[in-house]
Amino acid sequence: MTEEMVMQIGSHALQTILYLSGPVLAAAMAVGIVVSILQAITQINEQTLTFIPKMLAVIITLVVMAPWMLRIMQEYAIGVFGNVGDMIH
Repeated sequence: MTEEMVMQIGSHALQTILYLSGPVLAAAMAVGIVVSILQAITQINEQTLTFIPKMLAVIITLVVMAPWMLRIMQEYAIGVFGNVGDMIH
């Protein structure tokens, strides 16, 4: 296995991680911003108030995006395991 192959696999792994985590993090961030704005408007500074909406947003995002995420993970796994023969030499 050459250094170029290692860098390519690592780069592709990081790209896949960003693709998979991006929608979930974006949903949590958007809900957090909305709840923070509502807290600022109403001056209710309860720290636990943001937990349940964020958790629901993450769960809903995971349920909705699950088929796409599974396809991305399958493509990555097929690509890595498909090139095992090239990596051994």
